[in-house]
Amino acid sequence: MLKLSIEEPEALTQVCHALSSDIRINIVRLLNDRKLNIVDIAKVLNLPVSTVASNVRVLEKAGIVITEVQSAKRGTMKICSRNFEVIQLNLNKSNKHRHPKNCYELEMPIGHYTDCHVSPTCGLLNSNGSLNPAEEPSVFYHPQRVTAGLIWFRKGYLEYKFPVLIPANANIQSVQFSMEICSEAPGYDHDWPSDITVWINNKEIGTWTCPGDFGDRRGRLNPSWLFDNHTQYGLLKNWKVDRSGSYLDDVKISDVTLDDINIKIKQSISLKIGIKPNAVNIGGLNLFGSQFGDHKQDIIMRILYE
Repeated sequence: MLKLSIEEPEALTQVCHALSSDIRINIVRLLNDRKLNIVDIAKVLNLPVSTVASNVRVLEKAGIVITEVQSAKRGTMKICSRNFEVIQLNLNKSNKHRHPKNCYELEMPIGHYTDCHVSPTCGLLNSNGSLNPAEEPSVFYHPQRVTAGLIWFRKGYLEYKFPVLIPANANIQSVQFSMEICSEAPGYDHDWPSDITVWINNKEIGTWTCPGDFGDRRGRLNPSWLFDNHTQYGLLKNWKVDRSGSYLDDVKISDVTLDDINIKIKQSISLKIGIKPNAVNIGGLNLFGSQFGDHKQDIIMRILYE
C-alpha cells in the first residue's frame, strides 16, 4: 500500500498526475497480474512505442510502476510491473499528535525478537543470504538472527519487547505497530490465505487473514541474488489500539482497548505476532525488514500521547 498525505504535496501531485490519463490507467490495468515490456504494452493498447515509453516514465517517477532492464535478442528491453495494490490518500491536516513532543516512535529490527516458537517451513535471510541450517527452528536462536531482513515460518510466533520511554505524566492516546507481512507458501502463491494474529502485552488484539504470499514481481528492496520464484514482498499493515478499541488500517477489529493492554510507562510493551495452532487458515507468515520487500522499514511502534 502507498500512503500519501496532503502534507506531502510534491508526491501527491506526482501520483494524481500519473493517474489522470486514460493511457496510464490502461497501462496500470494491464500490469494488474503480469509483467510486460514496452513493446508488448504498445501492441495491446495499439499505441506507438514512444507514447507508451513516455507514459511509463510518468508512472515510474510517481512510484506506481517499477521497471527492470533485461537483455533481449537485440540489445535490451524494459520490463514493467505494478508497484502497489492500494494507494491511500489522507486529505486531513496533521493534528497535535503528529508533533514530535506528542509522538514516541521506535523502529525495532525484525531479528531482535526476545522469544519465539516456530515450526517449519521456517528460516531467516540477511543481506548475505540464509542462516543455516535451513528449515531448522533452533537457528532462530542463533546470534546472527539480529541481522535478519526476512523471516518466515509456517506456524508459531515471534515476540518483541519495546521500551516505553515517554514522560511519567503522559496520557497515552494510542499505541500503533506497523510492519510489512504476508503469508508463507511453497515458492509463492497469491491464493494462500493465512490467519495472522497480533497480541500486545499478551492480550489478543485481533486476526487478519492475509490473502496470499506475493511473488509476481520483485520486491523493490530485494537484493539481486534473491531468486524470482520465491516470496518477494508483503503488505504494509498498521495495528492500533486506542480508548475505543483495536483497529487494523483504521478498520475496527476488536473491542480491546488501552485499558485492557495495561501499558506501563518506563517499562516495556510486548508485541507478539504469529499463527495460532487452531487457526482456520494456517498459511504461515513472512515478516520483512528494511532490506527486503517494498517498504524500507522494520517494525515501527508509535505511541501518541498528551
